[in-house]
Amino acid sequence: MKILLPTAKEMNTRLPGQTMTALSLQSLPIVEAITNLSEQALVKHYKIKPEAAGLESSRWADLAQGTSQAYPAWQLFDGLMYRQIKRENLSDKDQVYLSRHAFITSALYGIINVFDLISPHRLDFLMGFKVNGQSLKSYWREAFDQAVAEDDFLISLLSSEFETVFSKVAQDKMVKLVFMENKAGQLKTHSTISKKARGKCLNALVDNQVTSLEQIKQLQFGGFSYREKLSKERTLVFVKEQSASS
Repeated sequence: MKILLPTAKEMNTRLPGQTMTALSLQSLPIVEAITNLSEQALVKHYKIKPEAAGLESSRWADLAQGTSQAYPAWQLFDGLMYRQIKRENLSDKDQVYLSRHAFITSALYGIINVFDLISPHRLDFLMGFKVNGQSLKSYWREAFDQAVAEDDFLISLLSSEFETVFSKVAQDKMVKLVFMENKAGQLKTHSTISKKARGKCLNALVDNQVTSLEQIKQLQFGGFSYREKLSKERTLVFVKEQSASS
């Protein structure tokens, strides 16, 4: 069983850095392809201002030269989901569980454990970069499938952007968790609800050492609980009750 997590745009580089680890043979062509792009091309691909493109260009150059600092992946990523996750003062049992089950789906590094060292970069599967003539999704699909080939099932805390990197065979093993809020009888979901809930859900998975579907259904976290009537076999819905005034 693997718990699959997305990457994040926001990064915390105020942490103590370590020596950069060598890039894999699959990551190297990506770094080479992007390093060869002009800052004007980065502006187009990233949809950012020219001054921001300078930072991205510098990061890719550091990666190519092996001079970038490295950080544990789930500490470097610092988006809304990651800020909900308990990342400090972990017990030995929690660390073992995370090392066995918690993995991040990266467009640069592939599928990596949360503790693996990575360097600052910004890359997602929706960007129009081509590697060896392939989109990033096509480029990584075989490796992603191989990484989960031995798993009986996958807990997906991913958006569709990340799920569709996998083949249909691999996607069929995914148990997708959906998070909704019930306010005055109206069920709704949006990115903020989902991102916060994913982080809190991971905490609950770790705290309860979850390894089965039935255990997932018993979880309660941040006001969310499982709703059987809204769920399907491979889509588990968790709802948080909100008062009309909140």
